[in-house]
Amino acid sequence: SSMDHKRALDNDEGLNTGGMGTVAPNPYYTEEIAKSCMEEIFLPTINAMNAEGRPFKGCLYFGLMITPKGVKVIEYNCRFGDPETQVVLPLLESDLLEIMQAVAEERLAELDIKWKKGHACCVIMASAGYPQSYQKGFRLDIPQEIAGDVFVAGAKIEDGILKTNGGRVLGVTSVEESLEKAIAASYAKVEKISFENAFWRKDIGQRALKAGEKK
Repeated sequence: SSMDHKRALDNDEGLNTGGMGTVAPNPYYTEEIAKSCMEEIFLPTINAMNAEGRPFKGCLYFGLMITPKGVKVIEYNCRFGDPETQVVLPLLESDLLEIMQAVAEERLAELDIKWKKGHACCVIMASAGYPQSYQKGFRLDIPQEIAGDVFVAGAKIEDGILKTNGGRVLGVTSVEESLEKAIAASYAKVEKISFENAFWRKDIGQRALKAGEKK
């Protein structure tokens, strides 16, 4: 599970975006809620497609909202989520290719999928003005020592130089033993990356931290 931060600005203010950051696992997605989702949402969805003669093989993404009246389905996607994938897959210990092959060959039940212990945080760096109008074409500098933790999206190489080319330019991910450490590590990496007119939320994961403390 993961928790997205949709609004452009801190304190969940501003316009909706494609996502300004994520944490995993989601502390609000308790074992009780997970069981309810499996019984009332996930399995009925899969069974309905099977009943229609359209069995689904692939990655089915459930966009959910936890409300006082229960969990509501906001959207389905037949793909991994962005930026959810940037925190979910780094916590996967099993081989992703092996899982995909098992899905295609209808033997997923044979696998014992393992997850790492720990927490992940991804902070999105965007172009100022996003999700409305923004400028692009600025030089993007990412230090080599953190490049493996940076997922570049809205950028292109022009004349051998990496330049911004979109609203959400990149995501910076960290995996640590605690959520607090993962958040701190991601923001430390963000400070090392530079491009003109960059902006990012400063509160990714803070609500999740408070939720974890209440448990």
